[in-house]
Amino acid sequence: MFRDRLRDAAVAIQAHLDTELKGLEPIPVVDAMTHATNGGKRIRGFLVLEGARLHGIDPKKAIWPACAIEAVHAYSLVHDDLPCMDDDDLRRGVPTVHIKWDEATAVLAGDALQTLAFEMVAHPAIGSGDVRADLVQSLAMASGARGMVLGQALDIAAETAATPLTLDQIIALQRGKTGALFEWSATAGARLAQADITPLQTYARALGLAFQIADDVLDVTSDAVTMGKATGKDADAGKATFVSLLGLDEAKRRADQLVTEACDALHVYNADADVLRDAARFVVTRTS
Repeated sequence: MFRDRLRDAAVAIQAHLDTELKGLEPIPVVDAMTHATNGGKRIRGFLVLEGARLHGIDPKKAIWPACAIEAVHAYSLVHDDLPCMDDDDLRRGVPTVHIKWDEATAVLAGDALQTLAFEMVAHPAIGSGDVRADLVQSLAMASGARGMVLGQALDIAAETAATPLTLDQIIALQRGKTGALFEWSATAGARLAQADITPLQTYARALGLAFQIADDVLDVTSDAVTMGKATGKDADAGKATFVSLLGLDEAKRRADQLVTEACDALHVYNADADVLRDAARFVVTRTS
């Protein structure tokens, strides 16, 4: 059921994003935005839709924040891939935006995707002003200097640090860089219902960290063809990762432990949350 729900979510999100982008001026930046938002697992948007389902929210309302978080994620990848950041030529098996177009277009496409995200999350179709204001503020905190951008900045600083990061420092870094958007995604449905976000917040914190550990594992066990992007770059740069600090087997064990924690956090939803439990298991068994 999980894979069916994930596939259905990806189809719905892609269709909605395509519709929104087709309403913009047909210029190269919009073409680049369309390129950047095409494909991917859509796990963040899926979490929004599943959290909304748990709280009885109409999918026609939930699709707006689901697409918003995917736009934020796409913007972050476009900027991550730039030469001044990770300097990657390949993303999801196709050329990155700055390779297909140029660096200026990539910067502007990322900027435009970020602002489009806030346009969507504030859309009147979502509901009351209070609900939309909460979504906007929480997304700003998750994606900015308190969340994702903070994690990215810590990651960049670590590249020139005199000593590699400790395990606690990597955990703190990844709670921002990866975890903050996972947390927002998982709790958006509860925010739409103005319900308690605590169970889904606990779930997402464990899930986000497990996702990053799995990424670190794949970076040393997979290849560029399977991943659709370059692999082994962290090791080549001498950066500390969960694998370099814990070892491959212990990193996998830690990820499995986090999945258990994530699943346990959903007990208040009983069997209704089984799809989210399957999503957590998928995170550590995926191959790309």
